[in-house]
Amino acid sequence: MTDAVKYVGLDVHKETIAVAVADGQRGGEVRFIGTVANEDDAVRKLVKRLTGPGVTLNVCYEAGPCGYGLHRLLTKLGQDCIVIAPSMMPRRPGDHVKTDRRDAMTLARLLRAGELTAIWVPDEAHEAVRDLIRARRNAQDDAIGAKQTVRSFLLRHDRRFGGKAAWTKMYWRWLSEQRFDFPHQQLAFEEMQKRVLEAQARVGRLEAALAEAVDAWCFAPLVRNLQVLRGIRLVSAATLVAEVGDLTRFDNPKQLMAYVGLVPSEHSSGARTKRGRITRAGNAQARTMLIEAGWSYRLPAREERRYRERVIDLPEDIQAIGWKAQVRLSQRYRRLAATGKPQPKVTTAIARELVGYAWDIARRVSPAVAG
Repeated sequence: MTDAVKYVGLDVHKETIAVAVADGQRGGEVRFIGTVANEDDAVRKLVKRLTGPGVTLNVCYEAGPCGYGLHRLLTKLGQDCIVIAPSMMPRRPGDHVKTDRRDAMTLARLLRAGELTAIWVPDEAHEAVRDLIRARRNAQDDAIGAKQTVRSFLLRHDRRFGGKAAWTKMYWRWLSEQRFDFPHQQLAFEEMQKRVLEAQARVGRLEAALAEAVDAWCFAPLVRNLQVLRGIRLVSAATLVAEVGDLTRFDNPKQLMAYVGLVPSEHSSGARTKRGRITRAGNAQARTMLIEAGWSYRLPAREERRYRERVIDLPEDIQAIGWKAQVRLSQRYRRLAATGKPQPKVTTAIARELVGYAWDIARRVSPAVAG
């Protein structure tokens, strides 16, 4: 006799978990079990209650702010658990009633029907690197906001820097020479400058910690080899790998392009074909990093001294991919710009093709990572 399968849908919240179970056969009963506390002991008791001789569980829940702790606990308990993206959850247009009970029952029913797509769940070590990268990104955003606050304050008081670039040594010297009529106004200006310095120091500390974390990471070879691509250095390469994971889990580059949301949306019907802006699906951090890297291909292909020093120890076939990407993408950038396309569209198109080169590098490096 084959084992009986129960399909369990969990609607997870900070304090509680709503539980529903669907019987194994299609069209079988879907029943609401109740609500349990979102605690490890309560989940263990739930698993013990639902399982038994000849019974296996298939569990699912939507990704959310509670993270992957529940997934890891259920996996340790020997249960098959998947996490799904809320954006991929099928919705009925006419369904205007939403409760925890209905959500859990819907998850159980769709899991049994095989209509849910599981997302990739990182392990704890991978998630630790991802948390560090996101903290660095937040600190970088704080630094940008602090700088903008200073410049807005100066502009409001008609203080204009005569140099070419802001935030250079000359710019900081000019800032130190600014004087205002009221003491509290001067104090406000000094505090704004201190906020910039503190934010920059925080970014520096996090980047140093990231470099140390990557050295001990299993994906260190992949991060190092991805830096052969122009516009991608340590932070960019680590962001791509931390947010996406092993790039070779995608069968081809087009799947990876779709995963990071860089493919055009489409609404075609009959003989009409209509494509719109990029889908912006998937991971926003990875997509932003790739578009920022694509901006560097507006310049002609060349190998600067700092670039050569960075890639000198990489295999020749990897360096060849980096040079091929430079030549092709720089030419493509100029051709697209010459047609009059808006610059954001051009940069996005370059970023989409850059993904293909990153996938090719990962395909060559991954065997070393796995070993």
